[in-house]
Amino acid sequence: MQGVVTRLAAAALRLPAAQARRITVTRDLPVRVRDGVTLRTDHYAPDLPGAACVLIRTPYGRGGPVRLLGRLLAERGYHVVIQSCRGTFGSGGEFAPLVHERDDGLDTLDWLRRQPWWTGAFGMFGASYQGFVQWALAAEAADELRAMVAVVTASATRDSTYAGESFALDTVLTWAELLQAQTVPWLARQWELKRGQPRLTRALAHLPLAEADRIATGATVPFFQEWLRHHTPDADYWRTRIFGDRIAEVRAPVAMVSGWQDIFLPAQLDDYARLRAAGARPRLTIGPWTHGSPGLLVAALREGLDWLDEHLAGRPAPGRAPVRVHVGGAGGGWRDLPDWPPPAEPTRWHLHPGRALAPAPPAGSAPDRVHYDPADPTPSLGGPLLVAQRAGAVDNRPVEARPDVLTYTSAPLDGPVEVVGPVRAEIHVRSELSYLDVFVRLCDVDRRGRSWNVCDGLVRVAPGRFPRDPSGVVRVPVTLWPTAHRFAPGHRLRVQVSGGAHPRYARNPGTGEPLGTAVTLRAGWREVLHDSEHPSALVLPMVPVASTVAP
Repeated sequence: MQGVVTRLAAAALRLPAAQARRITVTRDLPVRVRDGVTLRTDHYAPDLPGAACVLIRTPYGRGGPVRLLGRLLAERGYHVVIQSCRGTFGSGGEFAPLVHERDDGLDTLDWLRRQPWWTGAFGMFGASYQGFVQWALAAEAADELRAMVAVVTASATRDSTYAGESFALDTVLTWAELLQAQTVPWLARQWELKRGQPRLTRALAHLPLAEADRIATGATVPFFQEWLRHHTPDADYWRTRIFGDRIAEVRAPVAMVSGWQDIFLPAQLDDYARLRAAGARPRLTIGPWTHGSPGLLVAALREGLDWLDEHLAGRPAPGRAPVRVHVGGAGGGWRDLPDWPPPAEPTRWHLHPGRALAPAPPAGSAPDRVHYDPADPTPSLGGPLLVAQRAGAVDNRPVEARPDVLTYTSAPLDGPVEVVGPVRAEIHVRSELSYLDVFVRLCDVDRRGRSWNVCDGLVRVAPGRFPRDPSGVVRVPVTLWPTAHRFAPGHRLRVQVSGGAHPRYARNPGTGEPLGTAVTLRAGWREVLHDSEHPSALVLPMVPVASTVAP
């Protein structure tokens, strides 16, 4: 029956023809690591001599989609080893994110070397946390690691957890709840999902945050508590939990797959840049996807198989450009590029009085004033979220109608405008509070007036982080998610400026209290300036409008 399922899946996904006629599956193998913990492991063995190995280490179990992936890879001529990370799905020990993955990965590699079918070469494949474990091992695997397929993941999670030095509350707490949900009966989990996860919803709105994990899961989650405490950039806690400082030592060719609305996209592109700086030539694919998009998984499987075939099995793979990105918007489509980012002209789109947006510099004008109240925080809507059903591009008009959101909109475009590359903003702000957040979002307003989010970013402002001028104005640099988007003729560009995006980012209480224990909420006024001395602007990487689209 499983063979029929994999054949149907392979046909639906248009995968290469199977190499193996028979797959032997051995489940629950005990792999003992250096501290005596046993990691439960499944082995999918093809009936092919000399087959290389693909290792997948995961905290999400060895059944369901990953079991299908194991068979698909094995049928295409690979020994596939799928291992549950410690503390998950039968493996011993306690799951502590990122703590044991280097040592457990190296000990698993040592176990692989002792297997009679071992050829001396292996690859790794996986998305999200399954990618973190690849980076944990990669620098020390040396020449034995011949290929990596890293999907919506990065070598370092610290900057994604504290984007803009805020706290990615929705992602972290939702992930903690998801991990806990893996331990409850299936029917109970389905009932909770059907009810709309009310416990998680209450937890995301709760203060202090140090109690939110117990509300969401019914238990204290150690890593959630630790991440609330160790949030400063120089925290020693993170130095052993990030692996980007050794990227230059990684010898394996790396294929990266991500989406424009993925939670780890900026960090993954940092990895790409580090690999390029070290002389490597990774492959990069970025599509119109969120962290859990079905299309992402299909593309990752196709791209990953091509990459493994070429670099692990020595089979020729279809040629393609080193970088392939999907340009969103009307008339976009796939583009092949020699590198990332492509050459672009950084163009400032200035905020103007009357809530206008234009390339021309602003003249003298009074600032726009807005009141932010953390007791009624500006809500997040769509964008890069962990849960695919709530993520991505949505109509932003409900949030733009709020009095705590400022919008600046261009005139209708005479012709198409294409933006491909990094996006940043410079917002000049004066606030009666010393602690505040600045959230900036770029939207594409269509002919019907619908405002679709393209990319965004948030920065937390605290005393001493950015200089103030004599009048109390702070120039806040905001790094937005990178993008590739075409604005069609007749559409308008819109910039939102607000004081937060909750619960995607933890609300700023306005008091400077510690992240986990803050309970006092202080509202206040802030001004956004847009005059010749304070030219607030969004800086867009403008590229010539492409006349051809890759198939």
